[in-house]
Amino acid sequence: MQVTEIYKSLQGESTYSGLPCVFVRLTGCNLRCSWCDSEFSFSGGQQMTVQEVLSEVARLSPGGGLVEITGGEPMLQEREVIPLMEQLLDADYQVLLETNGERPLARVPKQVVKIVDVKCPHSGEPNAFALENLKALRPRDELKFVLTDRTDYEFACDFVRYHGLAERVHAVLFSPAFEKAASGARDTSHCQLDPQELAQWILADNLPVRLSLQIHKLIWDPAAKGV
Repeated sequence: MQVTEIYKSLQGESTYSGLPCVFVRLTGCNLRCSWCDSEFSFSGGQQMTVQEVLSEVARLSPGGGLVEITGGEPMLQEREVIPLMEQLLDADYQVLLETNGERPLARVPKQVVKIVDVKCPHSGEPNAFALENLKALRPRDELKFVLTDRTDYEFACDFVRYHGLAERVHAVLFSPAFEKAASGARDTSHCQLDPQELAQWILADNLPVRLSLQIHKLIWDPAAKGV
């Protein structure tokens, strides 16, 4: 499989935020979101076998722990990534899969926590999510909406309500998008949507969602890689 990087850091998003985690970032993506912060993973990387990836994960986190497979879009390499997830589970790792939900998710092992990023209008990819993947969601899974403004927020609200997502998954995450070229200041000034404003909307609408911030961009320089 084509791999951009493997590293250990703190999980920066989702309900697993703050936990030590090994990240396996695969190369290649089929979408081009306007606010994407990982364009470096669209090409390049290096070829690694499943066993080589497993060995590097074991070196970074021996004996188990949390592993996230991300990208790019990892399900573009489904033929290799499914066996990788299965073998990580067999080795007592807890596995997260970060995916845009455009590719089929039915074959993802049941024990894997799917964190599905449903694209909103200002991502530039509003119709990317494959609705048949709703059937593949399980109670442990999470759905994420990255928001830039009120239009994105209303889209996310409608999607959550229409599909009854709060009753189907462990968490629905609303996350303000970061400026693509953010660097320097480690605070929310780089958010395209003020988290305080988003919090007020959520409270006013009594939504069963969780406001999620990318804490790795508040701990380290927002432009830093491998953290």
